Amino acid sequence: QVQLVESGGGLVQAGDSLSVSCAASGGTLSNYAMGWFRQAPGKEREFVSSISSKGITTYYADSVKGRFTISRDNAKNTVSLQMNSLKPEDTAVYYCAASRTSAQTMGARGPDYWGKGTLVTVSS
Repeated sequence: QVQLVESGGGLVQAGDSLSVSCAASGGTLSNYAMGWFRQAPGKEREFVSSISSKGITTYYADSVKGRFTISRDNAKNTVSLQMNSLKPEDTAVYYCAASRTSAQTMGARGPDYWGKGTLVTVSS
């Protein structure tokens, strides 16, 4: 059973940068594709980004492409999401996710494990 714990959320202004991180335990992170989803108030949870198990391939939602960067450190069992040029519409709870299958399909199929989320608020 993989446990995922997010950290790094907070309140920032539009245009600022923020990084959120996820620490994994209970499994070998290099066996899993990892990703981030988010859920804004009153909206459904949506895919943000994913990264393959070895960190070779990354995927992004169109809404964050060019602004967000996902990375992972399998030696430290961590995955991070660097968010630049933040917009008020990026305000959401950000969830770390792990999947036994493909990073490419994580957005459509959903992950196997979820973290509890960390809140990111972007003020205008």
